[in-house]
Amino acid sequence: MTAKSLSISHGYPHCITSKSKPLNVQIAQEEVYSFFGEIAKKLSPDDILREFKSLFIDSLDSQDSHSVPGIYRIFLDDNEQEFCNTLKRCIYIIINNWITNRKDKYIKELVNLFANENLKVKTNSSPAINIYKGWLNNFINSKDYQELKLFAAKYEESSKSHWANRYTSYLLVDQSVNKNNPREQQEAARRLSRQIKDKFKFEMAMYIARSQSAASSTTRYNNPSILGDNVLHLIKAIVLRRGVFSHENIANIFIKQTQEQTLGEFKKSIEKYLFFSVDNQELVESLRQQFAKSLSLWKKDHNQEILTKEFFLRTCNRVIDCLTTENGKEPSSLFIILLTQGHSLTLVIILLKTILICRNSRRHLEIRIAHLIRYYEKYPEDECKWVINFMEVFNITFAIYTENVEYNLIKTKENQSSNPQLNLDDYRVFSQMKVDRQK
Repeated sequence: MTAKSLSISHGYPHCITSKSKPLNVQIAQEEVYSFFGEIAKKLSPDDILREFKSLFIDSLDSQDSHSVPGIYRIFLDDNEQEFCNTLKRCIYIIINNWITNRKDKYIKELVNLFANENLKVKTNSSPAINIYKGWLNNFINSKDYQELKLFAAKYEESSKSHWANRYTSYLLVDQSVNKNNPREQQEAARRLSRQIKDKFKFEMAMYIARSQSAASSTTRYNNPSILGDNVLHLIKAIVLRRGVFSHENIANIFIKQTQEQTLGEFKKSIEKYLFFSVDNQELVESLRQQFAKSLSLWKKDHNQEILTKEFFLRTCNRVIDCLTTENGKEPSSLFIILLTQGHSLTLVIILLKTILICRNSRRHLEIRIAHLIRYYEKYPEDECKWVINFMEVFNITFAIYTENVEYNLIKTKENQSSNPQLNLDDYRVFSQMKVDRQK
């Protein structure tokens, strides 16, 4: 079915084609949303792009000073915010459908529709059209458009792509929980974020298998991280801790032992739990004291109350804030100190241990990671190498411990050493699918 046949059989919304003023903006908006919902299901991506461009962009080419172009008739009262809301929701109705049907490569073309020079040229004959062009230009220069561009980021050439685009999945999580965004945008962000994470997880598993097999093609699977061949050594070091003293087992013991504690007691317990067995104990001792002081001051008026599920969650979220960003704008002092001193893995393991006792805090952690990316993205890559290294270690560690692929070390060589950490080359990493755990 083509765009032309759809328009003939179903027609544009009445609010667009009618010569009279729309009676109600909300009713008109719902007609437009229904129209785009219908064509998103029935038309090819190319035809959808033509319909969208015709309604929102090409209609502004009119030189008739007495006519108001199609869809802009809905906003005769100069309600720019309502126009922006309508535009965004139409965009994400389309995007949501494309992501669902694995056609998201067309999102880049949708984004590029706004790179139209005619939108910048004012007409001498129609002040109204100049107003509407101004609305579109305001959208193009807004945060909303920057968020839209994230959906097309993975199709940019890597040489031209900003370093922060490697971590789009976290920026999308931030979009997915913003109640000010249309529900279609929240859902699209959720789906695409999961797709990106699943792709990374799959490519990492395939890279590990290929890199340890002499018979496997060296070009079939690429390393999805930017850590080079050192990533295999890092993965072995992360996976090494298994058995009785695994992070998961210790987390389960901690949960049982802290039941019925007061909030004050829990604060002390979680501090000991998080910093237990952390490498470089002498170096992190001052950081531990700073962390303990910050946590002890939080909600201190409630220290004598028995720990509830709500306080358990809020405390874990507070831990994450102390270690990442406390206000969602600038990084915390602990984050800066740990990373600038080369302790990315230490910080990641502490964050992991937090999520292992409270999986409901993971979304909060990913939102905080998004805030950090937003803070540092204004700096060039050369100035952010320590942040980028943290992000790579974070991605790998959480793919190993919180996704549905289980990694194990198998010793393939025998030697006289009893310390496996000194002989990681004697081990191979194996992965297998496991039953999804609650996230």
